[in-house]
Amino acid sequence: MGTTRKTITVTDQQDEWIKAQIEGGDFTNDSEYIRDLIRRDQARGFEVDVIRSELIKGEQSGDPRPFDAKQFKERMAAKHARKTR
Repeated sequence: MGTTRKTITVTDQQDEWIKAQIEGGDFTNDSEYIRDLIRRDQARGFEVDVIRSELIKGEQSGDPRPFDAKQFKERMAAKHARKTR
């Protein structure tokens, strides 16, 4: 995998935060920290896409049906051998 050099500008407060993360031992340098932020943002974006897709499927699955929360809890309690309160 190739790399590309980037120059970014951060505030003094952001710079102090990055330095603190490095001093805390979680990262060895600024680049490692920024790459970690990007990876987490990419993962979050993927998770949002999956949730959005599932919501669309739900909306397209037909008319809603009544939901009895008490009955659902009882069913789950019985299934998992727990007593309901």
